[in-house]
Amino acid sequence: MADPHHADSHDYTRGEMAIGEQNATWALFMVMAKYGSLVVAASLVLLTLWFCTPAGLIPGVIAFVVVMIAGIAFLRSGGGH
Repeated sequence: MADPHHADSHDYTRGEMAIGEQNATWALFMVMAKYGSLVVAASLVLLTLWFCTPAGLIPGVIAFVVVMIAGIAFLRSGGGH
């Protein structure tokens, strides 16, 4: 019976495998994490102003939009890496 741990020509050799797909996956994960965190933060602002203060829904929505615009501008300028 063949030994599954026996080294053959298909084993990983450092520097010989293409890692383009891994790089693309990591880049997508980072974009989703950054913008997902922005949406969570802006949503918390909205919900806090709506339910926990006498300000209400409309000021909460305005604050949500302001936080989203500022966050997107910050992340696109390179401040989020």
